[in-house]
Amino acid sequence: MTIQDWPISYDELEPFYDRFDKLCGVSGQAGNLRGKLIAGGNPFEGPRSDDYPNKPIKTAAGPAMFSEAAKNLGHHPFPVPAATSSAPYVNPEGITLGRCEYCGHCNRTACEANAKASPNVNIMPVLRAEPKFELRTRVFVTRLAYDKPAKRVTGVIYTDMKTGEEYEQPAGLVVLSSFVFGNVQQLLLAGIGEPYDPRTGKGVVGKNYCYQFEAGGEAFFEGREFNPFMGTPGMATAIDDFNGENFDHSGLGFFGGGYIACLNGGAPPIGGRVLPKGEPRWGVGWKQAEAKWYRCNTRFNTQGSVYAHRDNFMDLDPTYKDALGRPLVRLTYNATDNDHKMSRYLVERLEAVIKAMNPTHYEVHNRPRNFAIVPYQSTHNTSGTMMGPDPATSVVNRYLQVWDAHNLFVQGASVFPQQHGYNPTGTLGALAYWSARAITEKYLKSPGPLVHA
Repeated sequence: MTIQDWPISYDELEPFYDRFDKLCGVSGQAGNLRGKLIAGGNPFEGPRSDDYPNKPIKTAAGPAMFSEAAKNLGHHPFPVPAATSSAPYVNPEGITLGRCEYCGHCNRTACEANAKASPNVNIMPVLRAEPKFELRTRVFVTRLAYDKPAKRVTGVIYTDMKTGEEYEQPAGLVVLSSFVFGNVQQLLLAGIGEPYDPRTGKGVVGKNYCYQFEAGGEAFFEGREFNPFMGTPGMATAIDDFNGENFDHSGLGFFGGGYIACLNGGAPPIGGRVLPKGEPRWGVGWKQAEAKWYRCNTRFNTQGSVYAHRDNFMDLDPTYKDALGRPLVRLTYNATDNDHKMSRYLVERLEAVIKAMNPTHYEVHNRPRNFAIVPYQSTHNTSGTMMGPDPATSVVNRYLQVWDAHNLFVQGASVFPQQHGYNPTGTLGALAYWSARAITEKYLKSPGPLVHA
């Protein structure tokens, strides 16, 4: 495993976590407020400088049962923080967010009440009012213009997808924020940084790709109504007792860990259906089983950390190209023994909680040995342009400034050295604020490398 530490501490980043929470109107319960543990929150979290901007959203029936069972087993359940406003809220940019109506329609879609955080709601109205801001739609950045001897980019080349014409936009500073795969592809196409070679272990661009390792289950309670079509997907309860270094790993044979959660809100009647084993999968019997069990189940998930491995990486595909003739990004990935051992341990802990809930039926699911991209699992991809203290082992420095192009900054989860046992959004949002402060307060005043190798 090509494990690499973060070049920034939690204490340095915490104020920016707090700022991002407030931008998004996150609803939650603090568990560690300035070093004081708060009942009902997550006792394992790092100390927060302030509480969440909104109180937790409502708890659904399944997560409430999970919470009680977990407590009885000695664990520490807490409401999962969600970027869904539990009350009307005005964020620091002056944007008013609505209150969650628990309608059940927002799973993977927009929120009609503007209660769910998204860029078009939380930040775009402010940007559109800024005279210096210009949004160019239906254009596609094809490559970065790179002056290698000067160690800087001079601008970007983009194609207008309406006309097919190509333009060069000169720029004194460029922020690359085109998701994990786009960030890696743009650097490789421009020749910025040394591409990673898994045979020799040399190079950094494309290295340390990590996915999110998930496995879960369902429990069925005959005669009990959960109303899974109502509520929001964020109505979840979790335990962090087996995340990171929160538990003793002696003799377990793996590193890392993750959270265990229960949720049953926002499960649409088609996409949210599950059945116990043994029920018919077709015909009249299937319809009867669906009608019987749809409202009587709750779901579970475990989401674990992923440590980087030398065999998991991205590079440019030697064969396949996109519509503009550029090589596609090629992903080489499979889960490691450490990932599987960690995940199976989490599923065993999950199963113990499910049994304590006393369901009529339940099932848990371990991930198959080999990764398959066909079933949707997660969009939580990380690394490929990782941050670090040394240009020999990282693409960007602690301020997300590219070592080989001082006026190019990379934003997004591609800068993670590896994947922790949480969704990446909170961390990448905090890192964006951290980097933006360095750009505005340091770089613009004196352009050049902010960290010297």
